[in-house]
Amino acid sequence: MFRRHGSKPTLALWMLVALADIAILVAAAGVMTVLLVATGAMLVAGAFAGVRQLQRRAAPQPSSALRRRA
Repeated sequence: MFRRHGSKPTLALWMLVALADIAILVAAAGVMTVLLVATGAMLVAGAFAGVRQLQRRAAPQPSSALRRRA
């Protein structure tokens, strides 16, 4: 019997491959370089998420009175 595509063992295998790729990258580039790049990526992602939150908060919400009339 065949397993369907995307089953958990396949996903676990790809996660191991990803971890091995990260280990090879760290060995090739150096620990400090990888940490600096990862920190920069987290800062950019955090800034992007913060801007999205502020934009979502600033958008006017429709009033409940308009919903009741409709």
